[in-house]
Amino acid sequence: MENQTKKMQELFSVKDKVIILTGGKGFLGSHYAEFLTKAGAKIVIWNLPEVDITDEEAVKKALNEVIEKYGRVDVLINNAAMNPKVGDENSKKLFAPIDDYPLELWTNELKVDLTGMFLCTKAVVSVMKKQKFGSIINVASEVSVIAHDHRVYNESGKYKSPAYVTAKAGVLGFTRSCAAQLGKYNIRVNALSPGGVENPKMPRDFVERFASTNMLGRMAKPDEYNSAILFLCSEASSFMTGHNLVIDGGKSAW
Repeated sequence: MENQTKKMQELFSVKDKVIILTGGKGFLGSHYAEFLTKAGAKIVIWNLPEVDITDEEAVKKALNEVIEKYGRVDVLINNAAMNPKVGDENSKKLFAPIDDYPLELWTNELKVDLTGMFLCTKAVVSVMKKQKFGSIINVASEVSVIAHDHRVYNESGKYKSPAYVTAKAGVLGFTRSCAAQLGKYNIRVNALSPGGVENPKMPRDFVERFASTNMLGRMAKPDEYNSAILFLCSEASSFMTGHNLVIDGGKSAW
């Protein structure tokens, strides 16, 4: 029994794994970083202003630094995305209706959410191919598989960014495309689609409206996706690739 327990623990272990995490200083990213660090992983955060993931040369330089220090990359978590900060006045334009949505924002969102993911993956894959192993986790969203319910805003003319929803749906296509190419190198590529996460800065009425849209009747707690990230990083998911892991409190199953 003791050997079985040890084997199980080893299966989910990320001890000493070198993990690159983009957007690691954001609300959810910081939770992933803290959790994986406590689990024994060596976390490398790529976040503005240190690393601009939309700049291919900056990504290559950052990757070279990782290889010089650790000699390998076990996992890439593509987590960075443009998302409005709660209570940020500058984020208001991100909620504009489609006919008023600025082209500049559309371009910038796709650049960060999709092109940035492509550039980071492109760079890291060159290393993982030589290693003959690796796990890539692309963080999507519940809106990768369903439309956003704009009624949660309870405010006329306020909508979730069309670029964000489009990009997150695109993440799934990118994930499957990469998985199909890279399986022969023992590189797994999966997506994670989390639902809405409660933030202390959110208005209470918004939280209640959002909570009513899923089967559990609440938003996710910030640490409730940590175990899914751990699973995808570890050998526990060794036969899983090209998949989108949806964790949304049952929202997309209504």
